[in-house]
Amino acid sequence: MLVELRAENYAVIDHAIAVFGPGLNLLTGETGAGKSILVDALALLMGGKASPEVVRHGADKAVVACVFESTPAADVILEENGIDSEGAEIILRREILSNGKGRVFVNNQPGTVAVLRLLAPELALVHAQTETLSSFDQAQQRILLDRFGSISTDAVAEAHARWRAAHLKLEDLLQGEQDRLRMVDLWSYQLKEIEAAQLEPGEDEALETEKRVLSNAEKLYTAAMSAFEQLYEGGVSAEGALRAALRNVEELARYDNGFAEPARQLESARAVVGDVSSTLRDYAERINASPERLIEIEDRLALIDRLKRKYGHTVSEVIAFAQDVAAKLSEVEDRDEILKLLRAAVDEAAKAYRSTASALSTERKSAAAKLERLAESQINSLAMRVRFAVAVSAEEPESHWTAHGWDMVEYRIATNPGEPLKPLHEIASGGEMSRVMLALKVAVEEASSKARKKVPTPRTLVFDEIDIGIGGRAAEAVGQKLKALGHGQQVLCVTHLPQIAAFADQHFVVEKREDHGRTKMQIRLLDDRARTHEVARMLSGAKVTETSLQHASQMIAASR
Repeated sequence: MLVELRAENYAVIDHAIAVFGPGLNLLTGETGAGKSILVDALALLMGGKASPEVVRHGADKAVVACVFESTPAADVILEENGIDSEGAEIILRREILSNGKGRVFVNNQPGTVAVLRLLAPELALVHAQTETLSSFDQAQQRILLDRFGSISTDAVAEAHARWRAAHLKLEDLLQGEQDRLRMVDLWSYQLKEIEAAQLEPGEDEALETEKRVLSNAEKLYTAAMSAFEQLYEGGVSAEGALRAALRNVEELARYDNGFAEPARQLESARAVVGDVSSTLRDYAERINASPERLIEIEDRLALIDRLKRKYGHTVSEVIAFAQDVAAKLSEVEDRDEILKLLRAAVDEAAKAYRSTASALSTERKSAAAKLERLAESQINSLAMRVRFAVAVSAEEPESHWTAHGWDMVEYRIATNPGEPLKPLHEIASGGEMSRVMLALKVAVEEASSKARKKVPTPRTLVFDEIDIGIGGRAAEAVGQKLKALGHGQQVLCVTHLPQIAAFADQHFVVEKREDHGRTKMQIRLLDDRARTHEVARMLSGAKVTETSLQHASQMIAASR
C-alpha cells in the first residue's frame, strides 16, 4: 500500500504531501489543478522516464518521494541489489536536476532507475493518461489470468528448474567435450611425437658429454698420451724417478728405521702414478674420432632440444607432459558413457516439463473462456460497447520454455462493431485502457472471492481520469466497481465525476492558487463536511447551492 507521496519543485508543485489510506483514494479538483501531475510523480518513482522540464521554474531540482508498505518479494529484490531493508516500509526518492541529470535513492541508499522498475510490479501499477509506466504487457496479462483462475505455476516451475539444470549440465559437458575433441588430434600428435623419441631421463646430459669428447678427440688423445708418457713411459718419467728415489730411501731404511715410513709413502705414490698412467692409456685407446657417431649424437640432441622447446625444459618434463596427454585422451574416451546418461536425464526432464506445461495450458484456456465472458460484461457496463477475448497460445519449442509455462497470453478487444479483435495497446485509448483495467481487476477480484481462494495483491492500482467519455449510470457503475476493487487492495483514482467521487474512502482535493505572483498547487484530505461541499461543487459548478449540497449528501450516503 502507498502510505505517503511527496513532491517538491515538481511542475507547478512547490511542496505537497499526501498521506493515503486503504481502500479507494479519490483525487478531484478543477481542470488544470494538477491532479494528473501527482500520478505522473508516482510514475517517476516506479521507474518512468524523467525530463528536466518537470523541474519547477527557478528551482535547481525537483524531488519526488514516497513510502510503500513492503512485501516479501520486494525485500528479495532489495537484497539482490545490495540495498538494506527498512523493516515494514520501502522509501523511494528521485531527484531530477535542471540540467537533465538525476539521482535515485531506495531506503536512503543510492539506487538506480532499473531497481525502481524491478520494484514497480510489487508496489504499484500506474495507468496514467500521459504514459503507462507498468505497461499491461503479456506477462501482466498472464499473471492476471492465473490469478483469476487461481492457477498455480509451482509444478511447472519445478519441472522447468529440473529440465534447466539437466540441460545446463549437459551443455557444460558438451562445451567441454567439444573443446576436448578439438584437442584430440593435437594431443594424439604430441603423444606420438614424444613416444617415437623413446626418451630416457638424463639422456641429454650423457650425450652432451659424449659430443664434447668426439668434437675434441685429437686434443684429448694427445693430452692423454702426453700425460701417460710423462708419468710412465718417457725417458724422464715420474714413475722412473719415483722408482730410483725409492731404491735410495730403502737403502737408508736398512740402516735407519726412520726412513721406513717415507719408503712406504714413495711406494704408494709410485702405485698411484701407475694407476693414473693406466687410466690415461686406456682413455686414449677408447677415443674413437668417428664423424658418423658425432653426427648421430648431434641429430639426437637436436631432436631432444626441439621436444624440450615444445613440451618442457628438461627430458623429465617432456616425459611427464606425454603422460598427462595420455591421461586426457583416456578421459575423452570415458566421457561417452557420461554423455549418454546426461542426454537421457535431459530427455526425461523435458518429457516431464511438456506434460506439466500442457496441463497448465489446458487450465489456462478454461480460465480464459470464463474471464473473457465476465470481463466483457464488466467492460460494457462502463459505457463501452466492446467484444473481448483472451487468447492463450502454447509456444512449444524449447526456446519458449519458462518457469511459468510456455503459454503466450494476450487480451484482445474490438471497441467498435465490425472491427476485428486486436491487442489492447493497439486499440484502447488512455481512458478506455483504464476502464478495461478496472473491469478486469474487478472481475478477477470477484471471481477469486467467490472461489474463496483470494490471494492478496500488494500492488496499489492507480487510474488517471478513468471517467473520460462516461456519465450518469455508467459513472455510478464505475464508482461501484472502484469501491469493490478497493475492498481487496488500495486504489488511487483521479476523477471529474461526482458519481465516482461519492464512493471515496479517502477524498483528496487538488487546488491551484497564486502566491506572490507564482502558481502553487496543494492537496488536502477532506473531512465529511468538506467532502460533501466538493461533491456539490462537482455537481453544480462554481456556485454551490443548497440543492446541490443536499444531492451530494444523498449520493455519499447512498454509496455507503
